[in-house]
Amino acid sequence: MKSRILVIDDEKSLRFTFRRFLADEGYEVDTAADFEEARKCLEKQSYDLVFSDILLGEKTGIDVLRSIKERDSLCPVIMVTGYPNIETASEALRLGAFDYISKPVVKKDLLQVARAALKYRRMAEENERNRINLEAVFRCVGDALVIVDRQGLIQRINEAAEKLLGLDAGVLGRLYDPLLTGCSERCVELLRRALEEGRPQQQDQVACEAPDAARRILSLRSAPLVDGGGKAIGAVLVARDETRLRALERSLSKRHRYHKMIGASKKMQDLYCLLDDLADVPSTVLITGESGTGKELVAEALHKSGNRRNKPLVKVNCAALSDTLLESELFGHVRGSFTGAVKDRIGRFQKADGGTIFLDEIGDISHKVQLRLLRVLQEREIERIGESMPVKVDIRIVAATNRNLTEMVRQGAFREDLYYRLKVITIELPPLRERKEDLPLLTEHMIEKLNDSMGREVVGVSTEVADFFAAYHWPGNIRELEHVMEYAFVRCREPVIALSHLPQDLMAGGSLTEQDSIPPAEEDEARTLCKALEKTAWNKAKAARLLGIDRKTLYRKLAKYQIED
Repeated sequence: MKSRILVIDDEKSLRFTFRRFLADEGYEVDTAADFEEARKCLEKQSYDLVFSDILLGEKTGIDVLRSIKERDSLCPVIMVTGYPNIETASEALRLGAFDYISKPVVKKDLLQVARAALKYRRMAEENERNRINLEAVFRCVGDALVIVDRQGLIQRINEAAEKLLGLDAGVLGRLYDPLLTGCSERCVELLRRALEEGRPQQQDQVACEAPDAARRILSLRSAPLVDGGGKAIGAVLVARDETRLRALERSLSKRHRYHKMIGASKKMQDLYCLLDDLADVPSTVLITGESGTGKELVAEALHKSGNRRNKPLVKVNCAALSDTLLESELFGHVRGSFTGAVKDRIGRFQKADGGTIFLDEIGDISHKVQLRLLRVLQEREIERIGESMPVKVDIRIVAATNRNLTEMVRQGAFREDLYYRLKVITIELPPLRERKEDLPLLTEHMIEKLNDSMGREVVGVSTEVADFFAAYHWPGNIRELEHVMEYAFVRCREPVIALSHLPQDLMAGGSLTEQDSIPPAEEDEARTLCKALEKTAWNKAKAARLLGIDRKTLYRKLAKYQIED
């Protein structure tokens, strides 16, 4: 289509000259003698370019310029003046005029400025179409979009970015680095690499903190933005919320692992779902189960899958320390509070502030420590030894024990009020003998791990070993299985682990029937210890391995129950 041009000037001869010069170049030209005629033309027709004289009687070319810009902001207006001066030109350009020319008009100059103005009009229209299309995409797309320039300043975001990434209009023009930290800085890393390397980047299944503190699973993509010459001028980040899809996948298929835990049995699937539900709640959790069932792994999974994952996870073995040392370790002390307190010390509760503290073997703490722990659970505050000033702590408490706390409460060995404070949520870990269908997965995982650490190339276990494992009672649970596999790796010089590579005391115990096997610890721990000692001819090192505990713990338990050989 031919470009349509409007010429506004009160001199008839000039209008004629403009029409002839422009029509000869193939343009369609209309003319107007004053502001009113121009207004009528503009109401009937849209124009690609307007030439207007500065002086038009009562109205001026500036009035024409304002009127045109109100109707069509993209239409270029060229001012024509017989008395050019800097003030007039500057005012016209400030108000949006494309250019100005002086009388008398030279054909070459007229056509040159007309071509430049029409080219500008085409480019402006194309840019406007692109802007409208981009706005439509930004409004409609459900993914979060963030556009940054080459310097890393945020140029554009959409509504999804506000929801998923916690951004708002106030971030425009600011550096993206300190603003995109909710996904453990994965967004920052992808944008940085896209800008530096000039190549698309991606990362799937990223856990991210939403502004509402909810935990979301995002898939992230970034790509460089390049100009017509292939030069990088910025980058775009796309974040897709796949939380619901991840939840659906989990509900439709078995998970073979959860963080460091391995297993696809029904009991483990139920455990994984429970851990998902507990991930972002602050409730205190009590983990129960026999020795070697993986209570510490559950505590780690709770911490790493929740909204405290970027804060400390502090572990305390309550059975490994005396009362005085345990109290100092947990609560800290001030200098001079007791013999040996040569300087102030921060306790584990303060070190875990904002994160999680894991109290292993909680059933072994004294009444004095139980009383102090009760206050922490009730008030979420601690007092260092030798100091009366309470200190608030923001912590999640996860405790674990292989002892029967209900029985201990009945016997008066454990405070009832503390027990009910601890068991807000109870996770009972199944022993290995109740999830033997997980044995193939566990042995495969341990083989891969031991191959890496020992530089071996063991491919698996023999059918006889697999059958033996399935028949064995596993009183030491997964810890015992780990010890057995490590022993077998030391002995095995072949691609497949055979029965001859297993410990002899394990082979001797494997012939026991289910009725003769060591009873569960929760039924009678003292009897369990005696049975293990009898099976190993009172060899305490072997008995400890059989039970899946260390020798120090065994000696402590023997002293506790006054068991002597």
